[in-house]
Amino acid sequence: MATLWHGRFVEGPAETLQALNDSLPFDQRLFREDIAGSRAHVRMLARVGLLDEADAAAVLDALDAVEAEMAGGTFEFAPSDEDVHTAVERRVTEIAGDAGARLHTGRSRNDQVATDLRLWVRRELAELAALVGGLQATLAARADDAGGAYLPGYTHLQQAQPVLLAHHLLAHGWALARDVDRLLDARDRADVSPLGAGALAGSSLPLDPDGTAAELGFAARFENSLDAVSDRDFVADALYALAMLGIHLSRLGEELVLWSTDEFGFVGLDDGFSTGSSMLPQKKNPDVAELARGKAGRLIGDLTGLLASLKGLPLAYNKDLQEDKEPLFDACDTVRLTLLALDGMVATLVFHTDRMAEAADSPYAAATDLAEFLVAAGMPFREAHAVVGTHVRAALAGEGTLADLVAADERLGSEAAALLVPGATVVRRTTPGGAGPEPVAVQRHRFAERLAAQVARIGD
Repeated sequence: MATLWHGRFVEGPAETLQALNDSLPFDQRLFREDIAGSRAHVRMLARVGLLDEADAAAVLDALDAVEAEMAGGTFEFAPSDEDVHTAVERRVTEIAGDAGARLHTGRSRNDQVATDLRLWVRRELAELAALVGGLQATLAARADDAGGAYLPGYTHLQQAQPVLLAHHLLAHGWALARDVDRLLDARDRADVSPLGAGALAGSSLPLDPDGTAAELGFAARFENSLDAVSDRDFVADALYALAMLGIHLSRLGEELVLWSTDEFGFVGLDDGFSTGSSMLPQKKNPDVAELARGKAGRLIGDLTGLLASLKGLPLAYNKDLQEDKEPLFDACDTVRLTLLALDGMVATLVFHTDRMAEAADSPYAAATDLAEFLVAAGMPFREAHAVVGTHVRAALAGEGTLADLVAADERLGSEAAALLVPGATVVRRTTPGGAGPEPVAVQRHRFAERLAAQVARIGD
């Protein structure tokens, strides 16, 4: 079969050009979207009188046959199929004859591919948002199971204050909630139909872009044909949302790597979500968490690569835009696998809560509570901070235990020293959103409401 532009050329494309130009190896995954867009286009052509009913029926039947072949793995690609759009049109024409040659009436691959990609992004981001919700639900379930277990909270990776384990797990859940928002916001920005924009300027034919937009379930149609075929903001939005999600998964992975070390000893890994060593028989490695950490760099690269491709393009369509699909597909595939593996890892973790409590029960973790004890008695915070800091320094220098030093200070005394008893301070966190039992109980309820709202929004 000749190229789609053979009328203007005497000779066919060089092999090297064809190899560079062809996108079929990666864009064939758009076949369902391409066929859906073609169906809507054919029905529109029939409505406006550009295609008679018999030809429209023949083309629609041929599109059904092509979809069945592609879905069933029996479709035979030809050497001239440079992309999935060419392949579909070629096969439709083989099946429907002259009627198939009318399929591309009033349409350019420029608006066609933009439509396909928006349809794919809209569906894919909703599916990924649902997978994020699955990981959030797992975190919530583990938080419910954690009860009153507590561990050190960290700043600068130094022990700071004790927090409930449930609070720590839900912190990751709320970060993922923002990722769901970003994914669904990106989905909404992709929800505009470019079909009918043509190559760049629309058409002299009586097309009905509003009708095709409505049939394909888009919220709106394009307003400017030049912008419609050149816009890949929605791909960049999706890649940013995926990169931020990857960063949050990397942070969770990093903590699991640390927690599973002998030095921390906070968690035990399930055999199904860890690996061994080819040399060291004793090893159980947190490869899922490490890969989650490593994949974040790949996702950032997908985003920056696309932005670099977009930054110098004039209006309207340029072949550079073919570089939108590989990073998008890679990012979606990467995030999908990472979410599924991390979800399984978190679901099967064994929490060593005794080790967590032991680490959190250092008397120095109550230093802020001692300062707040003095503040409640009327002392300015900066003065209280200095008083407690002096006692901490003295205890570390071997001048006595922190408890003895606090008890001996008339400004503090035995009542303040009682705050150094293991587990005493974590229950004192009472402010909204804090790490104590009362606010965490409220937080669990609010998080459950958030998950329910996400499910509803994903289904919209």
